[in-house]
Amino acid sequence: MSVTSSMKTAVEIVEVSPRDGLQNESQAVSTADKLQLIRFAVDAGIKRLEITSFVSPAKVPQMADAEDVVAGAPRFDDVTYIGLALNRQGAERALNTNIDQIGAVAVCSDTFARRNQGQTARESLDVAIDIARLARDNGRTASVMVAVAFGCPFEGEVAQDDVVEFALQLAEAEPYEIALADTIGVADPWRVMSLMTKLREALPDIRLRGHFHNTRNNGVANAYAAILAGATAIDASVGGLGGCPFAPAATGNIATEDLAYVLQRGGVTTGIDLQKLIEASAWMSNVVSRQLPSMVSRAGGFP
Repeated sequence: MSVTSSMKTAVEIVEVSPRDGLQNESQAVSTADKLQLIRFAVDAGIKRLEITSFVSPAKVPQMADAEDVVAGAPRFDDVTYIGLALNRQGAERALNTNIDQIGAVAVCSDTFARRNQGQTARESLDVAIDIARLARDNGRTASVMVAVAFGCPFEGEVAQDDVVEFALQLAEAEPYEIALADTIGVADPWRVMSLMTKLREALPDIRLRGHFHNTRNNGVANAYAAILAGATAIDASVGGLGGCPFAPAATGNIATEDLAYVLQRGGVTTGIDLQKLIEASAWMSNVVSRQLPSMVSRAGGFP
């Protein structure tokens, strides 16, 4: 059986390096460099990007320039910019900009939700639903994500039925899509296939997206499993930039160039210029003053 006979022939890669890739960087990255990163990604063919988050500058200093990033991002009719909001105040800030889509997060673990967002899992779900409805009422779309869907650093395994129930309740707010996040990089392809299949069966008419960290070197395999199970979009970050503060020594998100390479080799359309991504990764390495973990950027494309 060929790859494309068992999976979609086109997959959307959502670039998250300007937000998730940079938010935990200790070295301050200038607004100008963030905007250049966005330009590089768009020039490489990326059509949807998570470019900032509307959160407290005191808690996430790297995102203190959210409004400036949105205002400075180059505009194209076929490019969608996402801004993350963790509460209504953040969503209202986002709506005062020309951001295209608001990202909301429901955390499927009480302990993680309390430590990360200062609320219970149920409260985070209610907030995400509220943000999705607020976005829709104001002429925007919302993408909602179930965080720690594959495991919590404090509570361990997360029950798949709980994740599906969260997704079902999020779907009532009529979001653009629902994403499952392997926030701390503990997922494996078998669990991804199982959970994403359950979600596809429970919500046959809604777009599904996957967000995987490469902490245990399973990121690309998990993305492949998610696509086989029905996901139409996968998050990735130039160079593999990023990480989670609750996953020590995490290598960050799937590298966009690694994901694009394997999908293109399988005949899957991504619309991405791989060489331009490799060049963007090399540039970003200089910005953060270290080599990024992407394997394709080190080895190069083929042939």
